[in-house]
Amino acid sequence: MEKKFKIGLLPRVIIAILLGLFLGYYLPALAVRLFLTFNSIFSQFLGFMIPLIIIGLVTPAIAGIGKGAGKLLLVTVVIAYVDTIVAAGLSYGTGTWLFPSMIASTGGSIPHIDKATELAPYFSITIPAMVDVMSSLVFSFIVGLSIAYGGLRTMESLFNEFKTVIEKVIERAIIPLLPLYIFGVFLNMTHNGQARQVLLVFSQIIIVILVLHVLILVYEFCLAGAVARRNPFRMLWTMLPAYLTALGTSSSAATIPVTLKQTEENGVSKEVAGFVVPLCATIHLSGSAMKITACALTICLLTGLPHGLGLFTYFILMLAIIMVAAPGVPGGAIMAALAPLASILGFNDEAQALMIALYIAMDSFGTACNVTGDGAIAVAVDKFFGRKRMGG
Repeated sequence: MEKKFKIGLLPRVIIAILLGLFLGYYLPALAVRLFLTFNSIFSQFLGFMIPLIIIGLVTPAIAGIGKGAGKLLLVTVVIAYVDTIVAAGLSYGTGTWLFPSMIASTGGSIPHIDKATELAPYFSITIPAMVDVMSSLVFSFIVGLSIAYGGLRTMESLFNEFKTVIEKVIERAIIPLLPLYIFGVFLNMTHNGQARQVLLVFSQIIIVILVLHVLILVYEFCLAGAVARRNPFRMLWTMLPAYLTALGTSSSAATIPVTLKQTEENGVSKEVAGFVVPLCATIHLSGSAMKITACALTICLLTGLPHGLGLFTYFILMLAIIMVAAPGVPGGAIMAALAPLASILGFNDEAQALMIALYIAMDSFGTACNVTGDGAIAVAVDKFFGRKRMGG
């Protein structure tokens, strides 16, 4: 049998955006409303799934982390969490400095649509969430820690199976329908005359994000080099195969074998590398947090939403925790991030869809930043634990 040709998520998203930009000028309002109806139903489904995604993915992640190896685990988790926060903070600081003038140079904001002429879906369905976002996060921590330290094998098995259910829903339902959802968003934006402004702004923002992700890698390896007293740029060069593999796969999990090999070539002991690299593939998301923060700040500036330091600090702290739930599928991090985007920053359905499209368009670069930085963390951790027994 011949192998079926499959188009990846990124090409499908790009095709959806281009079609939405083109057809928005030609399709009649009746046709646009048809896709708005789908988007209305799909966004309700997403809202219903977000708390379940947190429970299904964060609970097993917390349970798994809690059963780790003592001080080695604690140090690795703290370094990964702090680095993720620093990367997001750098993104916010850079954004507040550069983005307002960049947005002003392209027109200042998304054109306002008169409510009287705004297109509406033919009908809508309300699907209330079973529990709110914060309740689901607290529940996940309580149950995850109870499983880890109470040896609750039955509950561990139950939540591992629930995790499988959630991952299948993301992989088989949400991800395949995302291109159609994004098509509907850009179709409506083009029909309303908003798309040009959004694209002008984000074409500049993406350049800033690409520069930021290089700066993050440089400071990560400079710090690791200072701790281990090694050449940071030589270590960064050694990690290049892992970076390129992540660019091609857009998956931290799929890149683990290459990341392990290159980390060991940087002089990290097999014992430490074998513990730190797979763990960081789950908990260290500096590149993803940087991208999400930059895009979220841009949308706040475009739409007039609050974007103060206190609000974004809270958002970043929660984002770094929630993204531990990101499954090993392309776009998984942004699925987990929809919860704080909606509950903390107040993003509506259209803003969330725009975030999804922008994130997936740059997904592989964030993943590459994440996994390459895992090598830097492993070097630092090895300095303190490489010659000690794990589980101290």
